[in-house]
Amino acid sequence: MRRLKAEILVVLAVTFGMSGVRSVLRLIDALTQPTALNEQEVTLNSSQSSLAWLDLSLQIVGAASLFAWGALSLFLLAGDHIHLPRPRGRDLLSGAGLAALIGIPGLAFYLGAVHFGLSKVVVPSDMSHPLIEAPVLILWSLANAFAEEIVVVFYLFSRLRSLGWGLPAVLISSAVLRGSYHLYQGISAGFGNIIMGLVFGYVFYRTGKIWPLIVGHALIDVVAFLGYALLGDALALPG
Repeated sequence: MRRLKAEILVVLAVTFGMSGVRSVLRLIDALTQPTALNEQEVTLNSSQSSLAWLDLSLQIVGAASLFAWGALSLFLLAGDHIHLPRPRGRDLLSGAGLAALIGIPGLAFYLGAVHFGLSKVVVPSDMSHPLIEAPVLILWSLANAFAEEIVVVFYLFSRLRSLGWGLPAVLISSAVLRGSYHLYQGISAGFGNIIMGLVFGYVFYRTGKIWPLIVGHALIDVVAFLGYALLGDALALPG
């Protein structure tokens, strides 16, 4: 048990646990600024070099680190004969349903949060190389979805249940972790992602399937990222 607890702490320390701590600190910094939260902006995907080929390389390396977080969790679970199941065709349909369930109300929640000063204005992308923008945004969507659902749901649920935690404690812990590393976007992002975490976690508990969560998460990000990239300023909110 002691080794298992240490493993969980180490995994979270190198993945989303540390991201959560950093995000809380960034929110505190934002709240201490003289400008209101809804007058500040946060950009999710930016160019990392003025050279297109180097920008693409850096983006690939960054996304690869997220895939590695998920792979690390899967490697540790495999030691206890817990393996990632193969995706099935119906997982796509289930994932699309989850994306609609979370994404549509989530957009309304975000717009309301900006209006009431509980969220920064989120700019999904301001990349400067149009030729690589779409594939890079899709890559980041897949990387985010894979890492988050594997670490925060598939891995954490398994490990916490092995420690004897009941379902409510596991659900809440996973959801709060998910909310914590989104707080850099604003207070509402934390609460919104806690709700998403509760829904996704319960679906996983009921079905035992992780791929619909990965697909749903990826679709939400793809629509948000590419939608903004295609429509640009038409989707921008006043800061």
